[in-house]
Amino acid sequence: MWQQQLDEIKQGNAKTLARCISYIENETNGFEDLLQQLPASNTPIIGITGPPGAGKSTLVDALIGQLVSAGNSVAVICVDPSSPFNLGALLGDRIRMSAWYNDPHVFIRSLASRGSLGGLHPKIIEISDLMKTAPFDYIIVETVGVGQSEIEIAGLADVTVVVVVPEAGDEVQTMKAGLMEIADVFVVNKSDRPDADSFVKHLRMMLMPLGMDEKIEVPVIKTIASQKTGIAELWNAITESLNRLKVNEKRSWLLAEKAFYLIQQKKMMAVNKNVLKQEIEEAGNDFNLYSFIKKYY
Repeated sequence: MWQQQLDEIKQGNAKTLARCISYIENETNGFEDLLQQLPASNTPIIGITGPPGAGKSTLVDALIGQLVSAGNSVAVICVDPSSPFNLGALLGDRIRMSAWYNDPHVFIRSLASRGSLGGLHPKIIEISDLMKTAPFDYIIVETVGVGQSEIEIAGLADVTVVVVVPEAGDEVQTMKAGLMEIADVFVVNKSDRPDADSFVKHLRMMLMPLGMDEKIEVPVIKTIASQKTGIAELWNAITESLNRLKVNEKRSWLLAEKAFYLIQQKKMMAVNKNVLKQEIEEAGNDFNLYSFIKKYY
């Protein structure tokens, strides 16, 4: 059933790709058969994350320009905050990338986070793996924002780029226990602002003992995305990190994270909160939480 669609996606048919993404997003009947037929692919995924207002969308726009000018094709997944009313994406940030929508070398898809705490779409792994079937050289995933719980991007992306601004000193302190450890590249955007140099120096001192491999120093790149300044240096840092990926153990760690997340999702599909609430109400005052959950093990 799905072989024709996969063949069209492999040939670069953007309409078929968009349609199949919708099948996965909406869990259309048979979409799991499509996923099970996906061929293996090594297309690198670059994750871009950081606090709201750091300039992630402008940075992604500049990176697209860097890649296209070098003759590359790129797919971009933009995960937007969800509307609280219909769980649809609020697409304001996509205006910044509107120049690329008709470029044959660029494919952009916006997804809603749908309340996901990690800043990603619930089907982001499946959708990104489908995109890897298409003949793109790179896939960029931009997330909603960051926080202590929002580090799922490390389990999805081959390289994780964390974007901050010079005024983010307090935010960086709170990130240290979580997000900073998963950054492969740090970007200080809007670096023409006051105190940018001292912020970069402070950030580098904080990063010295961190990183997936403690022998590898996490690069800190200064950019002014709106002026395309520092984008070439950023791309060089991303490329170096991708090259290291081929010889270290991070890829198996990434796949294990993906497998764990998908198995967890599958096992939880049969659990309905409304049913749980009803069963708890029926249990009355003698309810014991731990005896209750044992039947779901």
